[in-house]
Amino acid sequence: MSKSTLVKPGGRVRLTDHDPDENGGLSKEAPEVEERLEAARARMTELQGRLYAESKQSLLIVLQAMDAGGKDGTIRHVMRGVNPQGCSVTSFKAPTADELAHDFLWRIHRHTPAQGLIAVFNRSHYEDVLIVRVRKLVPKRVWSRRYAQINAFERLLTESGTRILKLFLHISAEEQKARLEARLADPRKCWKFNPEDLKEREAWDDYVTAYEEALSRCSTDEAPWHIIPANRKWYRNLVVAELVADTLEAMAPQWPAPACDLSGIVVK
Repeated sequence: MSKSTLVKPGGRVRLTDHDPDENGGLSKEAPEVEERLEAARARMTELQGRLYAESKQSLLIVLQAMDAGGKDGTIRHVMRGVNPQGCSVTSFKAPTADELAHDFLWRIHRHTPAQGLIAVFNRSHYEDVLIVRVRKLVPKRVWSRRYAQINAFERLLTESGTRILKLFLHISAEEQKARLEARLADPRKCWKFNPEDLKEREAWDDYVTAYEEALSRCSTDEAPWHIIPANRKWYRNLVVAELVADTLEAMAPQWPAPACDLSGIVVK
């Protein structure tokens, strides 16, 4: 499954080539779906325990999507089996005055995971080549340099022991419309509705262009992008859960040996 979502480094991404309605030949009601999801969560729980105990490497999960793309839901459903002691979630909003007084990666680096930990970014440093580009918040000569700066930053992290899993949750414009309408109609969700979302929706094509360039230029051997079909929430959750579990498995964390000889110890 991970190979089908992978953005090949050096390739050119066109989002029209990726079907956000893909379901992998499965149906929501198929018993296999819940079985695979639970199996992936179980693997994540076991492997996170090893990662935390070993404390030699870390995992950074980057989630990007259009508005209403499902970042919150993905975190809630996929990461529910993870021990919160070893996992942090950071949601990056509009930068503060203090953050704007530093380079654009300053606020990001502070939240990257320490050895043994998992960090999840809900939005990320990629906003500085997405909304910043679309809304013309900085000149092109500034944001156009950031692709190389992001690649260098991610190379630094990987060479320091952090595995990076970058996931673009791909929804269609029609699905976004349906989700925004559902927010308006549901008293449990309408608090999330922001009129600014409608302005962002008007710039859909500009965001598609910005995402295609970011996915193309910043999918590297060290930190490749994955494009996740996300119109069907249940399939999105399955794909992401298995990718996270597969990534942890590839990192192969090991239980550390005891710090001393335990053979003669008796607990009384």
